[in-house]
Amino acid sequence: MPRIPIFRLGQAPAQPDPPRLASYKPSLSLEGLQVGVDNLRQDVYLSPRFVDTARSQIAHLIARHGEVEGLLAAEGAIIVPQQKRFASSPAAALRKPQELADLKPLLTELQLATLNRAKAQGNLAVDVLGRLALIKFLRLELSTQFAQVLERCRMMLRGFEGTRQQKALEYRERLAAFQVRKKIILRKTGQELFQKLREIEKETLARTRRSLFGQECNTDYRLFLNRLIFTEDGRDDYICAEHYVMFGNFDRDPDRFANMRNIACQFLRSLSIDGEAYDEGMLDGWLCMPENAEELVGGGRPDDSTPQGQAQKTRLEMWLTLLENENVMEQVIASYEVVPLLAEYAPRINAQQLKNALVSRAECDRVEKLIEQHGKLSSKSLYAAVGRVVSCRGGERANIAGRFLRDLMRYHRDLRRLETLNAAMDSVNLIANEKLRELSAVNGTLYDFLSGDEQKPSEAKILHHVVLKADIRDSSRLTRSLFERGLNAASYFTLNFYDPVNKLLPKYGADKVFLEGDAIILAILERENEPAQAVSRACVLAREIIEIVQGYNELLERAGLPGLELGIGIAYQNSAPLYLMDGAQRIMISEALNESDRLSSCNKRARKVMEPLNSPFRVYTFLTASNADADDSEEFTINYNVGGIRMNEAAFHKLKTEISLEPCQIEYPALWGSEKTRLHSGLVPLNSDIFRRIVVRETSSPEIDPRNFSLLTWTEKLYYEVCTDPTVYTQLEGEKAAKQGK
Repeated sequence: MPRIPIFRLGQAPAQPDPPRLASYKPSLSLEGLQVGVDNLRQDVYLSPRFVDTARSQIAHLIARHGEVEGLLAAEGAIIVPQQKRFASSPAAALRKPQELADLKPLLTELQLATLNRAKAQGNLAVDVLGRLALIKFLRLELSTQFAQVLERCRMMLRGFEGTRQQKALEYRERLAAFQVRKKIILRKTGQELFQKLREIEKETLARTRRSLFGQECNTDYRLFLNRLIFTEDGRDDYICAEHYVMFGNFDRDPDRFANMRNIACQFLRSLSIDGEAYDEGMLDGWLCMPENAEELVGGGRPDDSTPQGQAQKTRLEMWLTLLENENVMEQVIASYEVVPLLAEYAPRINAQQLKNALVSRAECDRVEKLIEQHGKLSSKSLYAAVGRVVSCRGGERANIAGRFLRDLMRYHRDLRRLETLNAAMDSVNLIANEKLRELSAVNGTLYDFLSGDEQKPSEAKILHHVVLKADIRDSSRLTRSLFERGLNAASYFTLNFYDPVNKLLPKYGADKVFLEGDAIILAILERENEPAQAVSRACVLAREIIEIVQGYNELLERAGLPGLELGIGIAYQNSAPLYLMDGAQRIMISEALNESDRLSSCNKRARKVMEPLNSPFRVYTFLTASNADADDSEEFTINYNVGGIRMNEAAFHKLKTEISLEPCQIEYPALWGSEKTRLHSGLVPLNSDIFRRIVVRETSSPEIDPRNFSLLTWTEKLYYEVCTDPTVYTQLEGEKAAKQGK
């Protein structure tokens, strides 16, 4: 018999939409920041005034929460009569502490300084770096100041040895209690500092940041407003109990955080949202959003009058059943019921022991005995809490299960934020050493965050630099010749070379980098917002050095003394130099140093060949026959530079951007009759009404047979000379005058 179809009247109930879960992964970016002197981390130097005040305040808070202020007052009574001259010691600073409110303005000022610097540099990562450095400093000082307060208390007790035994015994007991309560003291001090930071963020920093950078900000500043930032690893029973939920700590505890997280992941997998297979990263992202607890289970109180609420109720029952099956629901209830007991019984009784006493009869008996031994405590509150745990049934258990899911997610999120913050702080190098600070500063890698009155007018940023090396030719032969005549070589070089050159440096804004026995190395630094004329000034300075030495040579020749011969190299580098510190002395590190040395060098064989030619040009470069396959290696290059100035290619191209270079024609004898040369002439402004002309020779390098210096071919490799021979400039002026006459 065929089955009769059954028709239902009305529409089928609407299926609820699957839960839409949000995902969150905390992150901090320090992109765009320079690494410091260790090439790994960013160097940060904090305001000395803030550092001193913060140390004093943290020590004062530790002494107050540790209840040893009386001991330190006794320390003052003992120390001051014996050592009056140390009235400004750290101990004296703590005996008369500033009010805690004094730290808040300094914290505000320092963090505003980091924001303003970030705005000036157009990079919010600078502000993030400052905040990371501040928290890292405060964390370090918590442990450091606790150790210092402890040591001072011990030193004070030694002053009571042999006398005032009763007082010494009392202080010894207080000191022992101070050591035992270390974790509690550091927690209270850290939470007080956190409260100050949170107030400053809400009252000042958030609005200032929006004003400077707008509403849209990619940086997650919520990482700095995390209750766990001053905890050792995020696992503090008291903070968890007050602000999250107290998890188990012991290996035997079924409600350890790792286990509860696994149960939550198991619950999420069971939902089969969108029919997807979830990886660990997706589950972790969902657990970092406490709002997902509301979406999933309605916060433990779903509204079952709607399809969505009914679905939440179903999922809540699934979550509660899972907790029951894993035998952790009793511990979850106890985690909330133990909170009001902590104020009454802790720290005399361990917080975890109190929680376990609410679910274990054996543990409850042990806690009862501890309460009886204390004498002044009552077990009434404990019994009442045990009764509430036992009587928790039905809807109340579901409410607690829903609340627990949200608190678990809140703690999971903040723990991930703490891990992200810790990883970012590993990139911060707090500079406390003055030598390292100077080294980082001169290399342009220091981020210093100072209060207003500590900030000095900063030097403009160095963008580029030019190195000039003036090398004396055959200095050994010259020195030996002077000694043979019974003359002082040191005074000879000083009076005829070093002193005249030193007088030129202020005129051209040049710095002395290094002084050798037969050479001087100078640098011209090109800074931000200054005229970009480093290469042109170096060219004129080099010409003037050559002219001055030639003038002294005329005087020396009249006196029957040997003259000086120079070779000058000019190397430009399109970046700031680096420095290392040798005591108080800065030592420059730059590729331009090595290149200027090569440019100023002169080969003896080339000198023997070129000097008889009497060419008006003083710089030549030859490539040996083997150089074709040598990738322009310097060992296959023969340089000639006597009384000349050679610049590198980068310097020539930079010179063309600094001044106008015009091609010029001068008759001169070409090397081998076929030398490919171009001359460029330009005026260099030294002052509002002072100009110096320079002529630059651009020439191809010949490839030669090194055995006899015979020409093989002309190459495409160019070299550049700043002409120094007066006849070149005289002939150029004559050519110009002739053109004007026509």
